[in-house]
Amino acid sequence: MKKKEMISELLVLIFTTIIVYFVYTYKRSHYYLDKRGVKYVPGVPLFGNSLQASLQKRHPCEDFDAVYKAFPDEKYVGFIETSTVALIIRDPELIKNITVKDFDHFTDHRSFFENSELFGGSLVMMKGEKWHDMRATLSPAFTSSKMKQIMPFMAQISDNIIEHLKDHQLEDIDLGDIMHRYTNDVIASAGFGLQVNSLKDKENEFYMAGQNLFKFNAVQKLLFIATAIFPGLLKILKINLFPEKTIKFFRHLVTSTMEYREKNNVERPDIIQLLMQASKGILKHTADSNEKDVGFAATKEIVKPQGAVRQWSQDELCGQVFLFFIAGFESSASVLVMCIHELTINPEVQEKLYQEIRTFHKKNSSLTFDNITELKYLDCVLNETMRKWTSAMIMDRVCVKPYELPPPREGAKTLQLKPGDFVYNSLYSIHMDPKYYPQPKLFDPDRFSDENKHKIKPFTFMPFGVGPRNCIGSRFALLEIKLLVYKIVLNFKLLKCEKTSDPIELHTEDFNIKAKGGSWIRMELRQ
Repeated sequence: MKKKEMISELLVLIFTTIIVYFVYTYKRSHYYLDKRGVKYVPGVPLFGNSLQASLQKRHPCEDFDAVYKAFPDEKYVGFIETSTVALIIRDPELIKNITVKDFDHFTDHRSFFENSELFGGSLVMMKGEKWHDMRATLSPAFTSSKMKQIMPFMAQISDNIIEHLKDHQLEDIDLGDIMHRYTNDVIASAGFGLQVNSLKDKENEFYMAGQNLFKFNAVQKLLFIATAIFPGLLKILKINLFPEKTIKFFRHLVTSTMEYREKNNVERPDIIQLLMQASKGILKHTADSNEKDVGFAATKEIVKPQGAVRQWSQDELCGQVFLFFIAGFESSASVLVMCIHELTINPEVQEKLYQEIRTFHKKNSSLTFDNITELKYLDCVLNETMRKWTSAMIMDRVCVKPYELPPPREGAKTLQLKPGDFVYNSLYSIHMDPKYYPQPKLFDPDRFSDENKHKIKPFTFMPFGVGPRNCIGSRFALLEIKLLVYKIVLNFKLLKCEKTSDPIELHTEDFNIKAKGGSWIRMELRQ
C-alpha cells in the first residue's frame, strides 16, 4: 500500500511540475512581448496560439492567419508557441530586409528533426557555411540546361497518367491519389533513375516508402508535437521521427545506384549523377548562358561557390536526395490537386485555359522546354493556385547575430533580436491579405496577366520563398506541374461530381494543404 501511495505522490508531483512549467512559460511569453511593446493574442497555456489546430478544428496556417489578422496595422506581431515566442512579420519591406538585404543575420532555419537520419543532414537543416557550400554544390543540378534534359522523363510519365485517365473517364477520380502517383514516378525517374509506373503497380516499393513518410501514425503525431514543445527532445532521446525501414530503403537505393553506375560506367542526366560528381569533388558551378525562367514564380539562384570545393560524405549526399523526394512528392502533388480542383469548380477559367492550350497545340507538335513559356494563361492559373493554396505556409528564419527591428508601429520602440530568436514570414496570410489581393478567396488568374502583374507588390507573392534560402527546385516543380495540367486540360473536360467540394475548405487533420473531404472530380474525354 505504501508503494502505491509513493507512486501516486510521484505522479502528482510530475504532473504538477509540468503544469507549473507550462504556466510559467506562458506568462514569460506575455512578459517578453509586453516589455517590448509587441502586440499579441494571449492564447492558452501549453498550446499558445495553436489550440485550434492542435484540436484539429482548423488548419495550422489558419492559426497563424488569425494572429496575423488581429493587428492589421502592425509591421510584426507576437506568436506564442508552446514554450517559445516567435514574431510574425507582416510588412513586405521588412520581409525583404530579413530574407535578402540583411540575410547574413538570418541565414538559418529552425532546428527540427536534427536527430532524423538523412533529413537531419539535408540542405534545409544545414546551417552557416556548410549550408552555403551544399547549396552551391547542388545548384548546377537545377539550371535550365539540366531541366531541359530531365523534361523528357517528366513527359513520358505524364503520358502514363493520361492513358490511365482515358480508361476511367466519367468515373469519380481521387485527384490526391493520381497526383501523388505522378509526382512519385517523376522523382523516381528524374532523381533516382528508376522506371516506375505507380498506376499499374500500385504498391511498388518506391511508392509505398513515400506513403510511409507522410502518413503519420498516432505515435509519430505525438512525437511531432513533442518536437515543437521541446525542440531538442528527439535528439537527446535519439528518436527518429521517420520509420527506420523507410530510411534504410532510401539509403540503400542511393548507395547501390551510385555503386552500380560507378562499376558499370553508367551515366544518366539525373540528380544521382550530379551527386556522384559532387562526392568526388568534381562537380563545378558553371554559368548557364541560356538560363531561362519557366514561369513568373521561378526563383533565381543567388548563392555562388567560394573557396575550395568541399567534398561530401555518402550520408550527406543521401540526405539531399531524401530531401528532394520529400519536397517533390508532397508539395508538387498538392499544387496539382488544388489547381485541377479549382479549374473544375471555375468552368470559365477552365474554358479560357483550354482555348489557349488548343490554339498552342495546333501550332506546336509538342510541349517543350523552349516553348512552354508561350502558355501565358497556364502560368497565370498556376500562379493563382500557388497564391491561394501555397504549400509553404510560412518561411522561418533564425537570427544568427544581433539585429535591430524597426518599431512595429509609429511611436513604438525598436526591438533587439539576439542569436537564437526566430521569425515567421507568413506566406499564406500575405497571399490572402485583401490589402495586396482584393477578394483573395476568388480564384482569379488574371491577377498575374501581363497587364496586371506589375501591380503585385514585391515580396507579397513568394510560393517558393525568397532570398538565398529560396526553393532550389522551383524550375523542376513548375515544369512537372505545367506538363500534366497542359495534357489533362487538352484531353479532358473537368466536371464536378457529387463528392466535389465547392467552395474548397481546408482539411484540418493534416499539416499539408488539401481539401476537406478530398478532391474528387470526373473527366470527360474531349472530342
